Amino acid sequence: MAYEKLKELIDGSDNIVFLGGAGVSTESNIPDFRSADGLYSAMTKYGYAPESLISRTMFDKDPELFFDYYKHNLIYTDAKPNLAHFALAKLEEIGKLKAVVTQNIDNLHQMAGSKTVYELHGSVYRNYCMKCLRFYTLEEMLEIEGTVPYCPHCGGIIKPDVVLYEEGLDSNVWNGAQRAIANADMLIVGGTSLVVYPAASLVGDYRGDKLVLINKSVTSYDDMASMVIHESIGEVLSSVVNL
Repeated sequence: MAYEKLKELIDGSDNIVFLGGAGVSTESNIPDFRSADGLYSAMTKYGYAPESLISRTMFDKDPELFFDYYKHNLIYTDAKPNLAHFALAKLEEIGKLKAVVTQNIDNLHQMAGSKTVYELHGSVYRNYCMKCLRFYTLEEMLEIEGTVPYCPHCGGIIKPDVVLYEEGLDSNVWNGAQRAIANADMLIVGGTSLVVYPAASLVGDYRGDKLVLINKSVTSYDDMASMVIHESIGEVLSSVVNL
């Protein structure tokens, strides 16, 4: 019944935006480092919380520790797009979905075929030398020997194009996401508990009356939504698209 209702909402919309979080990628076996397990493993091995380990302070103060954690906990080169990613790409292909706004840094939406993707927190697949600004792919960065990737051309540290804690979001990406959501006639929020700011505040930019929340757990925005589904994001979206 819920899937039929969601299909009706989608059928009556032609400017849908999807706002997604870590729950979209966990179905591709990428763990959420904010989970209890992620916090426990970080504290046990490194003695710091994940937020400290991937902060700008840690990057500047102890790049060896930063990259040791980063490479083992935020990069998953074997991850593949799941049912949710493919369903969203299909909705874009048929002209329903206009943009994906994601908090994830894994490039899985693009791998599935999505074209308009606002990556609020950047991507592990883009890397730049902080000294000479030379660009490196993820593969090139990982091929450099040593824990800290130093640029072979100038010796500068290669920094992932990822928004670290204590850093601001890219204004162009943020403004684009805000515009897309403000102009949407339907907003689907999935795989996020809406506790990470400023990303969660984007829901407030939506002006329409078709707010759909798909998340396994309850969120603080559930009471505001037209529809709430506490199920697997991949199962829900793929089932509805197949309908």
